[in-house]
Amino acid sequence: MNKTQFLYKTSKTLMNKGTGFLNGYTHTLNPYTGCSFACSYCYVRQMPVSLFRKQDWGSWVDVKQEAASVLAKELKRARSNGKVTIFMSSSTDPYQPVEYKEQITRSLLEVMIQHPPDFLLVQTRSPLVTRDMDLLQQLGDRVRVSMTIETDRDDIRKHFSPAAPPIPGRLHALEKLRDAGIATQVAIAPVLPSSDNFPSLLRPLVQRVCIDDYFMGDGSQGKRTRRLGMESLYQELGVEDWYQPEAYQIVEERMRKHFAEHEIWISQAGFEP
Repeated sequence: MNKTQFLYKTSKTLMNKGTGFLNGYTHTLNPYTGCSFACSYCYVRQMPVSLFRKQDWGSWVDVKQEAASVLAKELKRARSNGKVTIFMSSSTDPYQPVEYKEQITRSLLEVMIQHPPDFLLVQTRSPLVTRDMDLLQQLGDRVRVSMTIETDRDDIRKHFSPAAPPIPGRLHALEKLRDAGIATQVAIAPVLPSSDNFPSLLRPLVQRVCIDDYFMGDGSQGKRTRRLGMESLYQELGVEDWYQPEAYQIVEERMRKHFAEHEIWISQAGFEP
């Protein structure tokens, strides 16, 4: 993939109303527009933010300058109107590589410590989240980190999302978050081919597993994903059986051998505040 192009923009607003799949949240929050992880299956590829750009998803990222000051004003206003629950992030990864340098996400967490929301879910697939454990600890029971681990097989990860962080690094990040006393969950989303050993890797690390797939979770019953031509990626590996609405049940059944009923969540319910 070509080098990512970074554009610096000042956003007038950061908090958007939670709708659709995320209607359980009052707001969504995206520190960046675009995502250099460029996962092949990302539903955002089929959304206006990507389609209108007419550039390959993953080849560009907008950095939202002065985001902290914008959020401080919006958060104070939102809190004065009632309960505030935030999903960060719905259409980007808040801990993609540019965050190492720009620290936009960290600046937003600092604002949230000053003006705490009732609940914050941090959705990421990056071990960089552990850099901010000091801030996450200060948010206490108001925050949960949801770490995407679609499979335990890094060969599968390389096939579907070669620019995303390796699976062992994500597992190690979960271990560090656990030891720091930060609430976590694993998001097996979307379900990718995995092994029988997957549950035993997760069991020591989390008490909460969320399982989701294209057909439940892409906001269009899998239509967006079909337009991405995902089935061909499964055919290349000879794992077409995993590209069907029932495939998530394979993972669910495996998890049930290691996790209690109340620890397993399916699709939207697992991402709720």
